[in-house]
Amino acid sequence: MPNPTAAMLVIGDEILSGRTHDSNTHYLAGVLTKAGIDLREARVVGDHAPTIVSAIQTLAGRYDHVFTSGGIGPTHDDITADAVAQAMGRSIDVRADARALLEAHYQKAGIELNEARLRMARIPDGATLIDNPVSAAPGFVLGNVHVMAGVPSIFKAMVASVVPTLTGGAPMLSRSLDVHRGEGDIAAPLAELAARYPTLSFGSYPFQRQGAYGSNIVARGQDVAALDAALAEMQERFG
Repeated sequence: MPNPTAAMLVIGDEILSGRTHDSNTHYLAGVLTKAGIDLREARVVGDHAPTIVSAIQTLAGRYDHVFTSGGIGPTHDDITADAVAQAMGRSIDVRADARALLEAHYQKAGIELNEARLRMARIPDGATLIDNPVSAAPGFVLGNVHVMAGVPSIFKAMVASVVPTLTGGAPMLSRSLDVHRGEGDIAAPLAELAARYPTLSFGSYPFQRQGAYGSNIVARGQDVAALDAALAEMQERFG
């Protein structure tokens, strides 16, 4: 049985402008690989409601899981929750359980729960909350869409809460070998190797280190025996 599939949707003008570096996709990819969930696509969109709605609808219909990061804060441009609600055909409003979490958090900190902060308690109808142990403002799950914060520390905490609840498949494993030859020299034998191991995927990634050129050959798959056999052949051919 094939592994479940997933997509990542990163939301925020700050990512597209280069002001903020997206580390969340890299982190999620590693976690999902270990969980046996195949991340098949990643997109970045700005704070534009129609674009977010369209992306959510497309990705939710194409993959088993969609993970989003960004746009669930207290400011006017935090529109992810509304866009997800629209994409999934649900109403949205301040929800009592989410409000209670924020009230407890801000009361303990001696900070007013004003209208701006209360925006973070707006949850689409029928959604399940995602715990936020860092700053209390919850994410949520609606259908197969997992909506999480953009701040990396909060995103990681939410991923740690969500991913263990999902059914995964066989973890994706890999074997790699550094070869001090150009890609043009290894292309033909690497293609032959890939043809003999159809259950594995092979990639070649060029590098330059201390003035020397080479390629890192990576074999990926779920069959340990095939991976070890392929590595042995790579070492014999290219080592």
